[in-house]
Amino acid sequence: MSVSLRPFVAIDAPVINRLSVAAFSQYRNAYNDWPAMTKVLEKMSEMAATAEIIIAEHDDRVVGAVGYLPPFAPKAAHFKAQWPLIRMLVVDPDARGIGAGRALSEACIGRARRDHAAEIALHTSEMMTVALPMYLRMGFTRFSDAPDLFGVPYGIYVKPLGAASAST
Repeated sequence: MSVSLRPFVAIDAPVINRLSVAAFSQYRNAYNDWPAMTKVLEKMSEMAATAEIIIAEHDDRVVGAVGYLPPFAPKAAHFKAQWPLIRMLVVDPDARGIGAGRALSEACIGRARRDHAAEIALHTSEMMTVALPMYLRMGFTRFSDAPDLFGVPYGIYVKPLGAASAST
């Protein structure tokens, strides 16, 4: 694989904060308050206080990041407490198609298994026409609606992690 993963370090903060805005910018017209959404995205690195942030690199350049929130960590009420979460998976628009999103997702699934979770969850939107099909191929299924985010409908998706579950 041409993508390598490593843990977040503090000096990554400005890079992943910019990267998260760039990754979501293609959806700017879908959100009813893009400036407010941008303020949320610009704080991605602050997840390091409660989540494990994983960095994807390609050719010595940060091309993606994701937050892994372990089971029973504080999370929004629409998520079950025992669920570990994949949060804010972002990939540089110029680096899409090299496997960074899949590698970051698999890293979170591996951590959920390490943490002995029965399943892992995430929330995403149907407008994310690359990410959502990838999650479905990986074995995630829609669990329920999630609250809209700045006017965009989101859903909660869950993947069982039992011995019989597939990660292909």
